Amino acid sequence: MSVQAGEAWEHQQLKFFGLSLSGIRTAIAMPELSLSFDVAQGFPFLLNLKNFFLSHGHLDHAAGVPYIISQKAMTSQPPAKFYMPESLAPDLDAIMKIWQKIEKHEYQYHFYGLKPDDEVELSPQYFVKAVPSIHRVDSFGYTLFEKSKKLKAQHQGLSAKEIVTLKNKGEEVHEISRRPLVTFSGDTQIEFLESRPWVKKSKILFMEATYLDSKKTIDQARQWGHTHIDELIPQIKTLECEKLVLIHASSRYPTHEALRILRERIPLEYQEKVVLFPGR
Repeated sequence: MSVQAGEAWEHQQLKFFGLSLSGIRTAIAMPELSLSFDVAQGFPFLLNLKNFFLSHGHLDHAAGVPYIISQKAMTSQPPAKFYMPESLAPDLDAIMKIWQKIEKHEYQYHFYGLKPDDEVELSPQYFVKAVPSIHRVDSFGYTLFEKSKKLKAQHQGLSAKEIVTLKNKGEEVHEISRRPLVTFSGDTQIEFLESRPWVKKSKILFMEATYLDSKKTIDQARQWGHTHIDELIPQIKTLECEKLVLIHASSRYPTHEALRILRERIPLEYQEKVVLFPGR
């Protein structure tokens, strides 16, 4: 049910590396695709990546932006690309201008403000889509989609020669499928699950679960724009994901305590489906 800190977690060729602890640090990287969801304080495993998707501007998620930019400059890497809610981009740019003044050095970087449902092309095979979330500040989750080309249903069973003939006539014989592979919620209230229809259908769903017991109530979680496990457990049976990865657990729960609570509270038939991502 848990991932060990410092180790990659992998599910069917999709590999993730990072940490997520409420108020302290969140950064979840996919090195093979050179992307990260949030950047925490700018950990070493992030410094060679190309694309960073910021859920929002709170320091435990975004403090590492200036450091990543400076390290890329120092190692002569191309400027990083940071994607974020549209309202965040000018403020982060202002922060970088202050750092440039402090350091007496001009940095190269790319900040892209996104609107809900904007898409970012990573390659012919993959793209990331911004998903609205509900937090105390403007925020997004993100979904990584895989694109693949397949024959249209009406052409299934045709010979290669017949398909070539149709193509020579100018007919489009293929269609592009878009499969949601990974959704990252960022910080959000439970309604994120209903934000877009593909969220629950993602192969892997990283979903915040900040509070795990009665130390905080659902109302207290919602007041701060977070999700309580009491809200999430009834939803598990509706999730079509293969793995539900819990992130952003409160620092009040040591890892062993969080795991004990989850083993007691998650219905037995779903325990193989649920993973606790490390925060420490």
